[in-house]
Amino acid sequence: MNKKGKIYVIITVIAILAIVFFEYTKPQKLNWFQSYAKQHKIPFGTYVFHDQLKRIFSEEHIIDVNRPPYEYLTTKDSISGTYIFVNNSIEFDDVELDELLDWTSKGNTLFIASESFNEKLMDTINANYINVFNYGSNFYVELKNKHLIKDSIYVFDKDNAIRYFNAIDTLQTSVLGTVSYSNKVDSLKAQISHLKTVTDSTHLYRDNINVIRQPFGKGTIILSMFPQAFTNYFVLKTPNHNYTAGLLSYIDDTKPVYLDAYYKSGKIMYTSPLYVLLNTKQLKWAYYMMLIGVFVYVIFEGKRKQRAIPIVEPLKNQSLDFTRTIANMYYEKGNHLEIARHKIQHFLDYVRSHLHLSTDTVDDDFLEHLAARSNNTIQDTELLFKAIDRINKATHITQKELEAMNSLVETFKSNNTWKNL
Repeated sequence: MNKKGKIYVIITVIAILAIVFFEYTKPQKLNWFQSYAKQHKIPFGTYVFHDQLKRIFSEEHIIDVNRPPYEYLTTKDSISGTYIFVNNSIEFDDVELDELLDWTSKGNTLFIASESFNEKLMDTINANYINVFNYGSNFYVELKNKHLIKDSIYVFDKDNAIRYFNAIDTLQTSVLGTVSYSNKVDSLKAQISHLKTVTDSTHLYRDNINVIRQPFGKGTIILSMFPQAFTNYFVLKTPNHNYTAGLLSYIDDTKPVYLDAYYKSGKIMYTSPLYVLLNTKQLKWAYYMMLIGVFVYVIFEGKRKQRAIPIVEPLKNQSLDFTRTIANMYYEKGNHLEIARHKIQHFLDYVRSHLHLSTDTVDDDFLEHLAARSNNTIQDTELLFKAIDRINKATHITQKELEAMNSLVETFKSNNTWKNL
């Protein structure tokens, strides 16, 4: 590699190291993806909830389930306790829901926190729910059990819609929690007046049921339309953890708790052989640097290394020089007749090759066709061929006659038709 190539390589390496440094040190953007996965520490992950759950319950009672609930329940014996599902959306198929309900009816607890539920599940418990979009407003959740109330209201400010049950079976269903919300105008008024919560009941749409409990056979079904209560963002904001703890108080802590890890928006999925490589920051940058290094090598070292191939100039056409030499020879010897005859032969060849006329017979038809194709008059054409005939019959001509002959030929060829050929 020459000196210039080494300079390019050094500059490229410095640029790569600078890019890696700035990428590594720049602030990480906050990821608001609704993951609900236990391993994620992003705002809408459930790392904190999962960690605190092991402190509330015995660690040996916490069981993570990474399989579909139907498969898990049908392949395991003597499963009893509470099955918890937390995600932004949970859609069981009919067979799976029937298996879960059958398992619940045997004296177990089915706890589902989601923003939507199966229509069949709603029909089973005689309930219905709606979504109300309310951009720019805070939501205020409450627990209805007076023994669990430590704070009057818990605020959530990272959603644009509120979801609550608008119809329930009042004879069978217990209300565990409600949600309130203000319209956008009232929310702006509250912010202007520097209020953290809206306490005026005229500003709030109160008592919208979002957490219910209903007995099912020998077991219990608990449904919450506020899965955000179990996320890192909600739990870590004081005093919101009291709300989450209040919901968990309805779970029997003497029995195992099965935490679903299958119905998660952010569950681990290995979709590529490069997953481990690209999912680890250090390995990812090592992989990228390797690719960049290969690219640099191809640019600077991939060239063929051999002696320069000399340029061979093509042979020049010497026909014109040869013609000029012969013409000068005739001219210097004063052989004007031979020069004139060569000029005539060259002209006749030009007529044959460009105007496609045979010169074997020079008659009136030939002269008319030649005049028409060459854009000359009949008189000029006849005058030219009379001069040609006179020279062909002569035994000697003067220099002036040669010049006159050449002038006639050049004048004949100077018309537009000849110029375009």
